[in-house]
Amino acid sequence: MNLASINSQIVKSVGSSGQISLGKEFAGRQVLVESPAKGVWIIRTATIIPDHEEWLHEKRTKSSLKKAIAWAQKNSPKASNPDQLMIAKANVTKRKVRSA
Repeated sequence: MNLASINSQIVKSVGSSGQISLGKEFAGRQVLVESPAKGVWIIRTATIIPDHEEWLHEKRTKSSLKKAIAWAQKNSPKASNPDQLMIAKANVTKRKVRSA
């Protein structure tokens, strides 16, 4: 978006279904629509995080994910036998569970 379009005003018509087209530039984007007064709308683009995904954005989880991604980038996948994985898992001692 260039600076000339930031402070511009455009006349739009509300269709019979109550919709306004913002243009292809915003296609697929989520927006916040505020109505501070009757007939006044403020529309801002936004990134919405669903409640069930909010935990992914916590500091501790982000740190763990970054470490896991770094490990995965350094360690190539290897062929494995699922039956052997189950046997190996049965022989592993249980780790302590961290409290949150």
